[in-house]
Amino acid sequence: MTEIALNVLTGLYTLATLWLAVYGLNSLILVILYWLNGRSSTPDIDVDRDRLPVVTVQLPLYNEKHVAERLIDSVAALDYPHDRLQIQVLDDSSDETRQIVDTRVSVYQQQGLDLQVIRRPNREGYKAGALALGMTQAKGEYIAIFDADFCPHPDFLLRTVPHLLMRPELGMVQARWCHLNSDYSPLTRLQALALDGHFLVEQPARSSSGLLMHFNGTAGVWRRTCIESSGGWQSDTLCEDLDLSYRAQVEGWQFRYLPEVEGPSELPPQILAFKRQQARWAHGTTQCLRKLTLPIIGTSNLSIIQKIMSFLHLTGYFGYPLMVVMLLSSLPLLLRPGAAGETLRFLAPLFLGPVLAYITSQWAGPYLISSASST
Repeated sequence: MTEIALNVLTGLYTLATLWLAVYGLNSLILVILYWLNGRSSTPDIDVDRDRLPVVTVQLPLYNEKHVAERLIDSVAALDYPHDRLQIQVLDDSSDETRQIVDTRVSVYQQQGLDLQVIRRPNREGYKAGALALGMTQAKGEYIAIFDADFCPHPDFLLRTVPHLLMRPELGMVQARWCHLNSDYSPLTRLQALALDGHFLVEQPARSSSGLLMHFNGTAGVWRRTCIESSGGWQSDTLCEDLDLSYRAQVEGWQFRYLPEVEGPSELPPQILAFKRQQARWAHGTTQCLRKLTLPIIGTSNLSIIQKIMSFLHLTGYFGYPLMVVMLLSSLPLLLRPGAAGETLRFLAPLFLGPVLAYITSQWAGPYLISSASST
Protein backbone atom coordinates (compact mmCIF):
# COMPACT_ATOMS: atom_id res chain seq x y z
CA MET A 1 0.00 0.00 0.00
CA THR A 2 1.33 3.40 -0.99
CA GLU A 3 2.27 6.10 1.47
CA ILE A 4 -0.51 8.37 0.15
CA ALA A 5 -3.15 5.69 0.67
CA LEU A 6 -1.92 5.08 4.22
CA ASN A 7 -2.03 8.81 4.93
CA VAL A 8 -5.63 8.98 3.67
CA LEU A 9 -6.65 6.01 5.79
CA THR A 10 -4.90 7.51 8.79
CA GLY A 11 -6.84 10.73 8.29
CA LEU A 12 -10.15 8.88 7.99
CA TYR A 13 -9.41 6.78 11.04
CA THR A 14 -8.40 9.82 13.09
CA LEU A 15 -11.43 11.85 12.05
CA ALA A 16 -13.89 9.00 12.75
CA THR A 17 -12.26 8.23 16.09
CA LEU A 18 -12.33 11.87 17.22
CA TRP A 19 -15.96 12.28 16.18
CA LEU A 20 -16.97 9.08 17.96
CA ALA A 21 -15.06 10.23 21.03
CA VAL A 22 -17.26 13.34 21.09
CA TYR A 23 -20.36 11.13 21.17
CA GLY A 24 -18.77 9.08 23.91
CA LEU A 25 -18.09 12.25 25.88
CA ASN A 26 -21.71 13.30 25.34
CA SER A 27 -22.92 9.99 26.83
CA LEU A 28 -20.52 10.36 29.73
CA ILE A 29 -21.79 13.87 30.45
CA LEU A 30 -25.39 12.66 30.43
CA VAL A 31 -24.50 9.87 32.88
CA ILE A 32 -22.85 12.40 35.19
CA LEU A 33 -25.85 14.74 34.91
CA TYR A 34 -28.13 11.83 35.72
CA TRP A 35 -26.21 11.08 38.93
CA LEU A 36 -26.13 14.77 39.84
CA ASN A 37 -29.69 15.78 38.97
CA GLY A 38 -31.67 13.05 37.27
CA ARG A 39 -32.38 10.76 40.21
CA SER A 40 -34.62 13.25 41.99
CA SER A 41 -38.22 12.09 41.96
CA THR A 42 -41.13 14.13 40.65
CA PRO A 43 -44.00 13.76 43.11
CA ASP A 44 -47.53 13.47 41.81
CA ILE A 45 -49.66 16.59 42.06
CA ASP A 46 -53.09 16.16 43.61
CA VAL A 47 -55.77 18.24 41.93
CA ASP A 48 -59.44 18.45 42.80
CA ARG A 49 -61.29 16.42 40.16
CA ASP A 50 -63.68 19.34 39.71
CA ARG A 51 -60.72 21.46 38.54
CA LEU A 52 -59.46 19.01 35.96
CA PRO A 53 -59.46 20.43 32.41
CA VAL A 54 -60.85 18.93 29.23
CA VAL A 55 -58.40 16.47 27.66
CA THR A 56 -58.44 15.05 24.15
CA VAL A 57 -56.76 11.65 23.71
CA GLN A 58 -55.60 10.94 20.16
CA LEU A 59 -54.98 7.40 18.93
CA PRO A 60 -53.34 7.39 15.48
CA LEU A 61 -53.79 3.99 13.81
CA TYR A 62 -52.78 2.40 10.54
CA ASN A 63 -53.51 -1.29 9.95
CA GLU A 64 -53.11 -2.33 13.59
CA LYS A 65 -55.62 -5.20 13.75
CA HIS A 66 -53.70 -7.09 16.44
CA VAL A 67 -53.55 -4.27 18.99
CA ALA A 68 -56.31 -1.77 18.09
CA GLU A 69 -58.90 -3.33 20.40
CA ARG A 70 -56.50 -3.45 23.35
CA LEU A 71 -55.54 0.19 22.84
CA ILE A 72 -59.15 1.42 22.70
CA ASP A 73 -60.10 -0.66 25.74
CA SER A 74 -57.20 0.67 27.82
CA VAL A 75 -57.89 4.30 26.90
CA ALA A 76 -61.60 3.87 27.58
CA ALA A 77 -60.64 2.67 31.07
CA LEU A 78 -58.74 5.88 31.91
CA ASP A 79 -59.72 7.19 35.34
CA TYR A 80 -60.74 10.67 34.29
CA PRO A 81 -64.09 12.52 34.43
CA HIS A 82 -66.00 11.42 31.35
CA ASP A 83 -67.52 14.87 30.84
CA ARG A 84 -63.98 16.23 30.34
CA LEU A 85 -62.55 13.40 28.25
CA GLN A 86 -62.64 13.19 24.47
CA ILE A 87 -61.12 10.22 22.64
CA GLN A 88 -60.26 10.43 18.95
CA VAL A 89 -59.38 7.30 16.98
CA LEU A 90 -57.46 8.67 13.99
CA ASP A 91 -57.87 5.61 11.81
CA ASP A 92 -56.11 5.59 8.44
CA SER A 93 -56.37 1.81 8.16
CA SER A 94 -57.16 -0.04 4.95
CA ASP A 95 -57.62 -3.53 6.44
CA GLU A 96 -59.91 -5.20 9.00
CA THR A 97 -58.69 -2.76 11.64
CA ARG A 98 -61.54 -0.52 10.49
CA GLN A 99 -64.18 -3.07 11.52
CA ILE A 100 -62.47 -3.71 14.86
CA VAL A 101 -62.33 0.00 15.58
CA ASP A 102 -65.98 0.58 14.65
CA THR A 103 -67.13 -2.28 16.87
CA ARG A 104 -65.22 -1.17 19.97
CA VAL A 105 -66.05 2.50 19.50
CA SER A 106 -69.76 1.66 19.22
CA VAL A 107 -69.62 -0.24 22.52
CA TYR A 108 -68.13 2.68 24.41
CA GLN A 109 -70.32 5.27 22.73
CA GLN A 110 -73.34 3.37 24.05
CA GLN A 111 -71.79 3.65 27.52
CA GLY A 112 -71.70 7.44 27.21
CA LEU A 113 -68.03 8.02 26.34
CA ASP A 114 -67.17 10.87 23.98
CA LEU A 115 -65.35 8.66 21.50
CA GLN A 116 -65.18 9.33 17.78
CA VAL A 117 -63.51 7.85 14.72
CA ILE A 118 -61.85 10.25 12.28
CA ARG A 119 -60.93 8.89 8.86
CA ARG A 120 -59.33 10.59 5.88
CA PRO A 121 -59.74 9.90 2.15
CA ASN A 122 -55.93 9.56 1.91
CA ARG A 123 -52.90 9.33 4.20
CA GLU A 124 -51.42 12.67 3.25
CA GLY A 125 -48.87 13.65 5.88
CA TYR A 126 -49.12 10.20 7.51
CA LYS A 127 -49.20 10.41 11.32
CA ALA A 128 -48.54 14.16 11.39
CA GLY A 129 -51.44 14.70 8.98
CA ALA A 130 -53.76 12.59 11.12
CA LEU A 131 -52.80 14.44 14.30
CA ALA A 132 -53.24 17.81 12.61
CA LEU A 133 -56.72 16.88 11.40
CA GLY A 134 -57.63 15.63 14.85
CA MET A 135 -56.57 18.98 16.31
CA THR A 136 -59.19 20.76 14.23
CA GLN A 137 -61.90 18.73 15.97
CA ALA A 138 -60.32 18.50 19.42
CA LYS A 139 -62.22 19.92 22.39
CA GLY A 140 -59.42 19.62 24.92
CA GLU A 141 -57.03 22.18 26.30
CA TYR A 142 -54.52 19.33 26.57
CA ILE A 143 -53.75 16.62 24.02
CA ALA A 144 -52.58 13.12 25.02
CA ILE A 145 -51.22 10.80 22.31
CA PHE A 146 -50.83 7.01 22.31
CA ASP A 147 -49.55 4.84 19.48
CA ALA A 148 -51.24 1.54 18.72
CA ASP A 149 -48.78 -0.65 20.65
CA PHE A 150 -49.37 1.19 23.95
CA CYS A 151 -51.87 0.53 26.72
CA PRO A 152 -51.77 3.26 29.38
CA HIS A 153 -52.54 2.66 33.03
CA PRO A 154 -55.89 4.04 34.24
CA ASP A 155 -54.20 6.79 36.29
CA PHE A 156 -52.06 8.09 33.41
CA LEU A 157 -53.91 11.39 32.92
CA LEU A 158 -54.29 11.98 36.66
CA ARG A 159 -50.50 11.75 37.03
CA THR A 160 -49.55 13.88 34.02
CA VAL A 161 -52.16 16.59 33.37
CA PRO A 162 -51.81 18.25 36.84
CA HIS A 163 -48.15 19.10 36.06
CA LEU A 164 -49.29 21.08 33.03
CA LEU A 165 -52.14 22.61 35.00
CA MET A 166 -49.85 23.84 37.77
CA ARG A 167 -46.99 25.07 35.56
CA PRO A 168 -48.16 27.28 32.67
CA GLU A 169 -44.63 27.39 31.19
CA LEU A 170 -44.75 23.64 30.49
CA GLY A 171 -45.66 22.76 26.93
CA MET A 172 -45.41 18.98 27.21
CA VAL A 173 -44.86 16.19 29.73
CA GLN A 174 -43.44 12.84 28.64
CA ALA A 175 -43.89 9.51 30.41
CA ARG A 176 -41.35 6.68 30.43
CA TRP A 177 -41.79 3.78 28.08
CA CYS A 178 -41.78 0.38 29.73
CA HIS A 179 -41.89 -2.90 27.87
CA LEU A 180 -44.60 -5.56 27.96
CA ASN A 181 -42.64 -8.15 25.98
CA SER A 182 -38.99 -7.47 26.82
CA ASP A 183 -38.43 -11.15 27.72
CA TYR A 184 -39.96 -12.48 24.51
CA SER A 185 -36.65 -13.04 22.70
CA PRO A 186 -33.00 -11.94 22.63
CA LEU A 187 -34.02 -9.25 20.12
CA THR A 188 -36.61 -7.70 22.43
CA ARG A 189 -34.20 -7.89 25.37
CA LEU A 190 -31.58 -5.96 23.41
CA GLN A 191 -34.17 -3.38 22.35
CA ALA A 192 -35.27 -2.94 25.95
CA LEU A 193 -31.65 -2.41 27.02
CA ALA A 194 -31.10 0.22 24.34
CA LEU A 195 -34.35 2.07 25.08
CA ASP A 196 -33.70 1.97 28.82
CA GLY A 197 -30.49 3.87 28.23
CA HIS A 198 -32.57 6.62 26.68
CA PHE A 199 -35.59 6.60 29.01
CA LEU A 200 -33.84 5.90 32.29
CA VAL A 201 -30.66 7.97 31.86
CA GLU A 202 -30.70 10.37 28.91
CA GLN A 203 -34.21 11.78 29.27
CA PRO A 204 -33.99 12.33 33.05
CA ALA A 205 -30.55 13.93 32.64
CA ARG A 206 -31.73 16.31 29.93
CA SER A 207 -34.99 17.21 31.65
CA SER A 208 -33.47 17.86 35.07
CA SER A 209 -30.48 19.83 33.72
CA GLY A 210 -32.28 22.29 31.47
CA LEU A 211 -31.20 20.65 28.21
CA LEU A 212 -33.56 20.21 25.30
CA MET A 213 -35.46 16.93 25.36
CA HIS A 214 -38.09 15.61 23.01
CA PHE A 215 -41.54 14.09 22.91
CA ASN A 216 -41.13 10.43 22.01
CA GLY A 217 -44.19 10.33 19.75
CA THR A 218 -46.46 8.64 22.28
CA ALA A 219 -47.24 8.40 26.00
CA GLY A 220 -47.08 12.15 26.46
CA VAL A 221 -49.45 15.07 26.99
CA TRP A 222 -49.20 18.41 25.16
CA ARG A 223 -50.62 21.80 25.99
CA ARG A 224 -52.71 22.71 22.97
CA THR A 225 -51.44 26.29 22.84
CA CYS A 226 -47.87 24.97 22.74
CA ILE A 227 -48.60 22.93 19.63
CA GLU A 228 -50.40 25.78 17.91
CA SER A 229 -47.90 28.53 18.80
CA SER A 230 -44.98 26.38 17.61
CA GLY A 231 -46.32 25.81 14.11
CA GLY A 232 -48.39 22.67 14.68
CA TRP A 233 -47.78 19.17 13.36
CA GLN A 234 -45.75 19.26 10.14
CA SER A 235 -45.20 16.32 7.81
CA ASP A 236 -41.95 17.31 6.09
CA THR A 237 -39.98 14.89 8.29
CA LEU A 238 -40.59 11.30 9.37
CA CYS A 239 -40.02 12.30 13.01
CA GLU A 240 -42.80 14.83 13.47
CA ASP A 241 -42.49 14.36 17.23
CA LEU A 242 -38.82 15.38 17.35
CA ASP A 243 -39.46 18.23 14.92
CA LEU A 244 -42.29 19.79 16.96
CA SER A 245 -40.42 19.22 20.23
CA TYR A 246 -37.43 21.27 19.16
CA ARG A 247 -39.52 23.98 17.51
CA ALA A 248 -41.54 24.37 20.72
CA GLN A 249 -38.47 24.64 22.94
CA VAL A 250 -36.82 27.12 20.59
CA GLU A 251 -40.01 29.19 21.03
CA GLY A 252 -39.40 29.16 24.79
CA TRP A 253 -41.67 26.36 26.01
CA GLN A 254 -40.35 24.03 28.70
CA PHE A 255 -40.72 20.25 28.74
CA ARG A 256 -40.84 17.88 31.70
CA TYR A 257 -39.95 14.21 31.83
CA LEU A 258 -41.82 12.04 34.36
CA PRO A 259 -39.86 8.78 34.76
CA GLU A 260 -42.19 7.53 37.50
CA VAL A 261 -45.15 7.53 35.10
CA GLU A 262 -45.09 4.43 32.89
CA GLY A 263 -46.35 4.02 29.35
CA PRO A 264 -46.52 0.24 28.78
CA SER A 265 -45.81 -0.79 25.20
CA GLU A 266 -44.72 -3.68 23.02
CA LEU A 267 -41.34 -3.89 21.31
CA PRO A 268 -41.13 -5.07 17.67
CA PRO A 269 -40.72 -8.85 18.02
CA GLN A 270 -39.51 -9.42 14.45
CA ILE A 271 -36.22 -8.30 12.99
CA LEU A 272 -37.83 -6.80 9.86
CA ALA A 273 -40.20 -4.68 11.94
CA PHE A 274 -37.28 -3.55 14.09
CA LYS A 275 -35.21 -2.64 11.03
CA ARG A 276 -38.09 -0.62 9.55
CA GLN A 277 -38.51 1.21 12.86
CA GLN A 278 -34.82 2.06 13.13
CA ALA A 279 -34.62 3.13 9.48
CA ARG A 280 -37.59 5.45 9.99
CA TRP A 281 -36.08 6.97 13.14
CA ALA A 282 -32.67 7.44 11.50
CA HIS A 283 -34.12 8.98 8.35
CA GLY A 284 -36.49 11.24 10.29
CA THR A 285 -33.80 12.42 12.69
CA THR A 286 -31.53 13.30 9.78
CA GLN A 287 -34.37 15.26 8.18
CA CYS A 288 -34.85 17.14 11.47
CA LEU A 289 -31.12 17.87 11.56
CA ARG A 290 -31.34 19.50 8.14
CA LYS A 291 -34.49 21.42 9.04
CA LEU A 292 -33.65 22.54 12.57
CA THR A 293 -29.89 23.15 12.65
CA LEU A 294 -30.14 26.81 11.65
CA PRO A 295 -33.05 27.65 14.01
CA ILE A 296 -31.29 25.94 16.92
CA ILE A 297 -27.65 26.83 16.33
CA GLY A 298 -28.00 30.12 14.52
CA THR A 299 -31.09 32.08 15.50
CA SER A 300 -32.35 30.70 18.82
CA ASN A 301 -31.81 32.20 22.27
CA LEU A 302 -30.61 28.87 23.65
CA SER A 303 -27.37 28.71 25.63
CA ILE A 304 -24.17 27.43 24.03
CA ILE A 305 -24.41 24.20 26.05
CA GLN A 306 -28.02 23.66 24.96
CA LYS A 307 -27.07 24.21 21.32
CA ILE A 308 -24.11 21.82 21.44
CA MET A 309 -26.04 19.06 23.21
CA SER A 310 -28.99 19.49 20.84
CA PHE A 311 -26.71 19.23 17.80
CA LEU A 312 -25.12 16.05 19.16
CA HIS A 313 -28.56 14.63 19.79
CA LEU A 314 -29.72 15.34 16.24
CA THR A 315 -26.53 13.87 14.74
CA GLY A 316 -26.57 10.79 16.97
CA TYR A 317 -27.23 8.35 14.13
CA PHE A 318 -23.97 9.44 12.47
CA GLY A 319 -22.20 7.23 15.00
CA TYR A 320 -23.06 4.04 13.10
CA PRO A 321 -21.42 4.90 9.75
CA LEU A 322 -18.51 6.43 11.67
CA MET A 323 -17.93 3.10 13.43
CA VAL A 324 -17.86 1.36 10.05
CA VAL A 325 -15.32 3.90 8.73
CA MET A 326 -13.15 3.52 11.83
CA LEU A 327 -13.16 -0.28 11.68
CA LEU A 328 -12.49 -0.53 7.94
CA SER A 329 -9.72 2.06 7.97
CA SER A 330 -8.06 0.52 11.02
CA LEU A 331 -7.42 -2.83 9.34
CA PRO A 332 -4.85 -1.59 6.77
CA LEU A 333 -3.28 0.63 9.42
CA LEU A 334 -2.23 -2.48 11.29
CA LEU A 335 0.51 -2.64 8.68
CA ARG A 336 1.76 0.72 9.86
CA PRO A 337 2.45 0.56 13.58
CA GLY A 338 1.99 3.84 15.40
CA ALA A 339 0.15 5.47 12.51
CA ALA A 340 -2.84 6.59 14.55
CA GLY A 341 -3.76 4.20 17.31
CA GLU A 342 -0.84 5.07 19.54
CA THR A 343 -1.55 8.80 19.51
CA LEU A 344 -5.30 8.37 20.16
CA ARG A 345 -5.07 6.03 23.12
CA PHE A 346 -5.88 8.86 25.53
CA LEU A 347 -9.42 8.93 24.08
CA ALA A 348 -10.19 5.38 25.18
CA PRO A 349 -11.97 6.32 28.46
CA LEU A 350 -14.49 8.40 26.52
CA PHE A 351 -15.73 5.33 24.70
CA LEU A 352 -16.96 3.97 28.01
CA GLY A 353 -19.70 6.63 28.02
CA PRO A 354 -22.40 4.55 26.24
CA VAL A 355 -21.47 1.45 28.27
CA LEU A 356 -21.84 3.38 31.52
CA ALA A 357 -25.19 4.74 30.32
CA TYR A 358 -26.55 1.23 29.77
CA ILE A 359 -25.14 -0.02 33.07
CA THR A 360 -26.68 2.94 34.88
CA SER A 361 -30.04 2.32 33.22
CA GLN A 362 -30.14 -1.22 34.59
CA TRP A 363 -29.61 0.19 38.07
CA ALA A 364 -32.09 3.04 37.55
CA GLY A 365 -35.04 0.78 36.73
CA PRO A 366 -35.08 -1.09 40.06
CA TYR A 367 -34.26 2.20 41.81
CA LEU A 368 -37.42 3.77 40.38
CA ILE A 369 -39.51 0.82 41.51
CA SER A 370 -38.07 0.87 45.05
CA SER A 371 -38.51 4.63 45.27
CA ALA A 372 -42.13 4.40 44.18
CA SER A 373 -42.91 1.64 46.65
CA SER A 374 -41.42 3.62 49.53
CA THR A 375 -43.44 6.79 48.88
